[in-house]
Amino acid sequence: MPTCDKCGNEYAHTFTITKDDGATGVFDSFECAADMMAPRCAHCGCTVLGHGVEANDTTYCCSHCARASTGADITDSVGV
Repeated sequence: MPTCDKCGNEYAHTFTITKDDGATGVFDSFECAADMMAPRCAHCGCTVLGHGVEANDTTYCCSHCARASTGADITDSVGV
């Protein structure tokens, strides 16, 4: 029976995720997959589950973190 790469649970209904860089993982839940495969904010370290923002080729969870780290002129909302 397949085993989750994150938690070690043996589960008949696992799924495999393959990222563009070739990294793969077998998981029993989206929670385990997100914890291991999703990017982390370069400023605060939280898991970036949405689009996030990019500044200087680095991923951040929000514009606040991008500004705090890089000084980038970026906002989360148009017109703000």
